[in-house]
Amino acid sequence: MILNNFNAMRYLVDNRQETLTPEFVFKLHRMITEKTLKNPDAAGRFRNSSIDPDENIRVYGNDNEILHTPPPEDELPKRMKAMCAFANGKKPSFFLHPVLRAIILHFWLAYDHPFVDGNGRTARTLFYWAILKEGYWLCEFLSISSIFRKAPAKYSQAFLKTETDDNDLTYFVIYHLKTIRRAINDLHKHIQRKSTEIKELDKKARSLRSLNHRQKALVSHALKNPDIGVTVYSHQGAHDVSYATARSDLLALTEKNLLVAEKTGKTRVFYPTPDLENQLNK
Repeated sequence: MILNNFNAMRYLVDNRQETLTPEFVFKLHRMITEKTLKNPDAAGRFRNSSIDPDENIRVYGNDNEILHTPPPEDELPKRMKAMCAFANGKKPSFFLHPVLRAIILHFWLAYDHPFVDGNGRTARTLFYWAILKEGYWLCEFLSISSIFRKAPAKYSQAFLKTETDDNDLTYFVIYHLKTIRRAINDLHKHIQRKSTEIKELDKKARSLRSLNHRQKALVSHALKNPDIGVTVYSHQGAHDVSYATARSDLLALTEKNLLVAEKTGKTRVFYPTPDLENQLNK
């Protein structure tokens, strides 16, 4: 399930879908629910109790009390089109802040509950789609769903309070904004923690007596840029040394399990070993 959510998120980032369509929503639902549904055929289509009576969905509380009765099945196509028009900015006619629009989109799909399962995950994915489309790139790194999972009761209460008060979205909007703020704070803490760890590892790398100054600089760069490869020629040019010296530097780091070599055509590219931090800690 977590992998499905990750794949859907990567799809949003890698494929900038500018407009929301029912087909796109169905595609996201198929990605999110892959290999998780009791009936795989229910992926990417509206719930339909004529196919399976169990698809006559109701949302129940812990005491089996009905908390929410979604709109009837025959209204779903029309409601989905209206939701897409809202997501694409065609409605309302007045200005609505992009973050607020994304939050309402989240609530809208969850309220309509158009699918047999995976509605909450699809709704949260639509929130990310709407917010990323508007250029809020930082949200790609915010773990909002994890906060929802940690306190599911608060998440449910935000929906329930809205529905029981004539669909006043204030409750859900405030809860969602608090969640975004908390996710941003968590991200800052994570960045600070990783920054401190990298600084400590950087000191450790520079203090390794078995490495020369070029190798220390290379390991330090690898810690901060784990996805960037180095070739003998690039290392040679960066430090103005001979080809043989540059090659020797890189091969020595490979022998110490600090770099790994991969063949790209006829060229060998050296990347940081996946467990570079562990290797340095040794």
